[in-house]
Amino acid sequence: MQAVEIQTQARMLFEAHGARAIVEANKKAKDCEQSGDKAGASDWRRIENALRLMQGPRET
Repeated sequence: MQAVEIQTQARMLFEAHGARAIVEANKKAKDCEQSGDKAGASDWRRIENALRLMQGPRET
């Protein structure tokens, strides 16, 4: 999956799940890993990372 597609998927997931989008991406990555889909797991990890970047830094 290309970077543009990763960003698009991350935005769509965030629109659908809000604050739980990162949790959903992580779950989908784990599901792919368990089923042996390495490429799918990699894509979901990239989506998860894109969501974390969209979230921005946390305040301390």
